[in-house]
Amino acid sequence: MRSLSIASTGMLAQQLNVEVISNNIANMNTTGFKRQRAEFQDLLYQNLRRIGSASSDAGTIVPSGVQLGAGVRANAVYRITEQGNLTSTSNPYDLAINGEGYFRIQLPSGEDAYTRAGAFSVDPQGQLVTQDGYVVSPGITIPTDAIDVAINTSGTVEVKLAGQSTPQNVGQLELAIFPNEAGLEAIGDNLFLETPASGAPQTGVPGSTGYGDIRQGFLETSNVNPVQEVTNLIAAQRAYEMNSKVISTSDEMLAQVTQLR
Repeated sequence: MRSLSIASTGMLAQQLNVEVISNNIANMNTTGFKRQRAEFQDLLYQNLRRIGSASSDAGTIVPSGVQLGAGVRANAVYRITEQGNLTSTSNPYDLAINGEGYFRIQLPSGEDAYTRAGAFSVDPQGQLVTQDGYVVSPGITIPTDAIDVAINTSGTVEVKLAGQSTPQNVGQLELAIFPNEAGLEAIGDNLFLETPASGAPQTGVPGSTGYGDIRQGFLETSNVNPVQEVTNLIAAQRAYEMNSKVISTSDEMLAQVTQLR
């Protein structure tokens, strides 16, 4: 009975769906998190009566035929990269991107990673770093005697030193954009890696054409909508229950067959 295997694929698909939704809900307070959505596609069909085959010697053809599906499978887990809300923190090293782009982060391996989470700090050498101590590229060093740090919307970093009235420029932040943001590989810690699917990054100055601008003292929240996720969770739960009901019904039908005399 094919319905047993078909319903089992449906249960596996909804299990994955619930896992994706649960990850979204778990990260609803994660800075810069982008929610994901499970995508599914139907499996191959078995032709019990092929569409368009001849039904008589007079040239008549079968208009619709009989095709029996084999179930469903996961096709992709798509990342939705829409902008999250900006929340004020009043921390001069908290930076949010209003628009397109990613901060470029240098990993200890020398590889570049990318993030939307701008909760930065300074290390003992005064370098602007992530919460894990990874350097924000291009490297920007804040003097130890700086009494004020200002970062404008174009990413220019200026500091005011004790005894000086004119701010000193200490660096320029850059943003990276990708042809296909959904193709980035998430590696945890709010970081992404370039992949062949994402395309090569293009770096530019914040606020220029195609790039977002920088907002100092703000952080981008996740784009998870709790109400929508709970609604999706209920729908996935009901779909799982219906598939399990199909298996129960198929089992009862098989039981009836075994009782035939």
